[in-house]
Amino acid sequence: MARDLDLPASRYGAGHRGVDLSGAPGETVRAVAPGTVTFAGTVAGVGVVTVSHGAERSTYQPVEDRVVAVGDAVDRGQGLGRLGPAGSHCATVCLHLGRLLGEDYLDPLERLGRGQRVRLVDPDGPPPRPATAGDGSFLRPVGGPVTSPFGMRVHPVTGVRKLHDGVDLGAPCGTPVQAAAAGTVVLRERHPAYGWRVVLDHGDGTRTGYTHLQAFAVVVGQRVEAGTRIGSVGTTGLSTGCHLHFMVERDGAPVDPMLFV
Repeated sequence: MARDLDLPASRYGAGHRGVDLSGAPGETVRAVAPGTVTFAGTVAGVGVVTVSHGAERSTYQPVEDRVVAVGDAVDRGQGLGRLGPAGSHCATVCLHLGRLLGEDYLDPLERLGRGQRVRLVDPDGPPPRPATAGDGSFLRPVGGPVTSPFGMRVHPVTGVRKLHDGVDLGAPCGTPVQAAAAGTVVLRERHPAYGWRVVLDHGDGTRTGYTHLQAFAVVVGQRVEAGTRIGSVGTTGLSTGCHLHFMVERDGAPVDPMLFV
């Protein structure tokens, strides 16, 4: 990290409206989450890319040799261009990453997972060290990447800062969702915020929830095994795109699902 977020006291005050991530000229700049490119050009001679993620936007500069254009859909981790030496305001070359909700600036590291070290990864260099895995007691319900981790965040639809009580796994609508472990279906509903939701009880005070589904494949009272299809990925409820919101509760309290997969 070259420089952390330092939001100004007023909208036009001095401050740092994003984070600076150290890098080297020519490294690939990658999208932090799935979205649509809404700007790809230059501002004051500096290459800039903006990606819309529903209510939020992420911004990247300086970006040279851009490989995306306005209207392109991008996935999390997809290359947008190369980190340029010109236009960087760090002592050494860095990427300035911004995050906005409307006209308000937010902390980009909340989307990436605050507290962990963040850096650009060169696809031609050595692979990064894998993230610490969970204990493997649960199957991953879908194979997509984590697009929003467990923890405090600003909700992308409501704009309210609150606990994100699960993890979002990016996957196309219609992707089969499998039970993370053997259990019994105790809830199948259409919830205003969670959308179409299935909850499984695994005993010992542990439940898993699968939300924003577009279809159900189980009924209340049904016994399922790990890997049983319980529905399919959708974008119902308060959702900005196709994904699975996967939840784990222990004794009624939400916990980070990635501790178990």
